[in-house]
Amino acid sequence: MMTTQREQPLDVFALRQDFPLLQKEHHQRPIVYLDSAATSQKPRSVIDALARYYSSENANIHRGIYALSEAATAAYEAARARIAQFINAEHEKELIFVRGTTEGVNLVAQSFARPLMKPGDTVLVTEMEHHANIVPWQMVTEQTGAHLEVAPIDDDGVLNREGLSKLLEKKPKLLAITHLSNVLGTLNPLKTIVQEAHQHDVPVLVDAAQSAPHLLVDVKELDCDFLVFSGHKLFGPTGIGVLYGKEKWLTAMPPYQGGGDMIQSVSFKKTTYRGLPERFEAGTPNIAGAIGLAKAIDYLNSIGLDKIRDYDAHLFNYALQVLPKVTGLRRIGTATEQHGSFSFLLGEIHPYDVAMLLDQKAIAVRAGHQCAEPLMNRLGVPGTVRASFSFYNTTEEIDTLADNLEHIFKRMS
Repeated sequence: MMTTQREQPLDVFALRQDFPLLQKEHHQRPIVYLDSAATSQKPRSVIDALARYYSSENANIHRGIYALSEAATAAYEAARARIAQFINAEHEKELIFVRGTTEGVNLVAQSFARPLMKPGDTVLVTEMEHHANIVPWQMVTEQTGAHLEVAPIDDDGVLNREGLSKLLEKKPKLLAITHLSNVLGTLNPLKTIVQEAHQHDVPVLVDAAQSAPHLLVDVKELDCDFLVFSGHKLFGPTGIGVLYGKEKWLTAMPPYQGGGDMIQSVSFKKTTYRGLPERFEAGTPNIAGAIGLAKAIDYLNSIGLDKIRDYDAHLFNYALQVLPKVTGLRRIGTATEQHGSFSFLLGEIHPYDVAMLLDQKAIAVRAGHQCAEPLMNRLGVPGTVRASFSFYNTTEEIDTLADNLEHIFKRMS
């Protein structure tokens, strides 16, 4: 399957030179990396920022009255400011650094939801959630005697709005919902969902782990109460992520962890805590990670977020044209609004076998339940193969995937 040459929104072939791993080979073939929903590749500027910090700027923050520490503190807090601007937060102090999306959800579950909940209360999630937006709520409901409610999806992978509305009318203590499904690629209309939830006085946590790399995420426009995402999916380092929370909620929440740097004063009789954001950042944080994530955002801004968004949409639309033509391919998730992730089955071939055979051709995809086992049960499948795209991918790589899937089907059927 050959791609016709046409003008692209981005000079993707030039941008690929910024990603060292994409220049590598596997089995004497160029790597075709189609697993960005699991973790993105890192541009050289991010890698260089990490090396520079550890080689020439390394010091602990907030504590040292010396030049290196002051410089590290300034870089760390400047990173917070740039990331807050990236999501259009009202105040920098509304942005808490965490290890990733998972820790952000757990922080809200334990510090916000748990103190409010009592037996009979509910937390509302949807059938398309990642395990990271299910398990923490199961834990907190078990701890409090509350229970979990689940909003249904339709067979095409779209949220059933009537079902969601009925559950919101019951006034759960919180709605925790993904912005963009990591399996289905379904984009939820969050602005209207948040508006509806707020009409019932239900606060909303948004899992933006998948949407942040593809879309313009604006917390003011969404009006969400909390939002979480991970740095490693946003072209930054692992071990760093962001929790955004409205100031009114964060101020009222008790600390999630205790330790150094989040305290105002300590005695054996009583400890008092600092304000936002420090009260939620106990101990030495991932300083290099925060700096690296800010550098990733600088890199995206240098390209242009609108251009990236447009190219992502162009690439995904191309995949929708090409991949369903593969013999035996069954697409999982057929929502009208989709981005990033294309999940499928290939005949009766097990997803693991498909992924292993593609790996022999240096094509990296994800196979299994995609950290969404309840969704797989709802869809009646044991798992899927997932190809997920980013702006460093090309239509030629999608052609390569399609050609190899055609070959695998003929070989294995």
